[in-house]
Amino acid sequence: MNLSRFCLCLFAVTAPVIAGDQLTGFPFQNETLRYNITFASGANLGEATVSAHKADGGGWHFDMSFSAGLPGVPFADTYRSQSTAELCSTELERTMTHASKKVTEKTTFDQRHNTAERQTTSPAGGGSSQLQLPPCARDALAYQFYARREMGQGRVPQISKVFFGGAYDVRMDYTGAMDVKVGAKAEVTDHVNVSIKGPQSDVTVEIFYARDAARTPVMIKIPVPIGKITLELVR
Repeated sequence: MNLSRFCLCLFAVTAPVIAGDQLTGFPFQNETLRYNITFASGANLGEATVSAHKADGGGWHFDMSFSAGLPGVPFADTYRSQSTAELCSTELERTMTHASKKVTEKTTFDQRHNTAERQTTSPAGGGSSQLQLPPCARDALAYQFYARREMGQGRVPQISKVFFGGAYDVRMDYTGAMDVKVGAKAEVTDHVNVSIKGPQSDVTVEIFYARDAARTPVMIKIPVPIGKITLELVR
């Protein structure tokens, strides 16, 4: 499985937030969401945690970690992102442990000059590269929170260039309301297909968003070469 696709996945025209909604979760409060990861057969593969915390100055810190094991491919990765209040990225750190291989890299965003530097810090001598950025460029973590904020205002984000190592074209298409079972409870969600295209990637992911003010992702379905895996929110 391509782990770049996996994280990008963790990123609907619906009614805007109205008075009286309970304003919990992102972008109203700090948030931590936990997911079980299962294979199409129902086998438990591991778990993922995604969190958002307000930073000094009005910006945000985002974190994602997961530990899972596809057949023959165990992995445990951590991603940390920092953004401005407008959710423009300032920094992304990735630590990826796949079997016995571990890679750590850091991307620093210079939004003023529309450039970013991607540097491999481990193993030593990994080198660096420069990226050209659009205005208010977003990494994969910042983008998925930006998408939720937009949907909370009744808007589906336009096609965007999203950065996670390299650059990916991401398009979100709202397909309508869909019932899903989350745990033991049936829930009406907004179903979105997310198309992710890069130099060596072309995948469409399904995301099911709760109809709450925070547009909480309650389920994510990701195609992989050997089938499909599902992330289901733990209530």
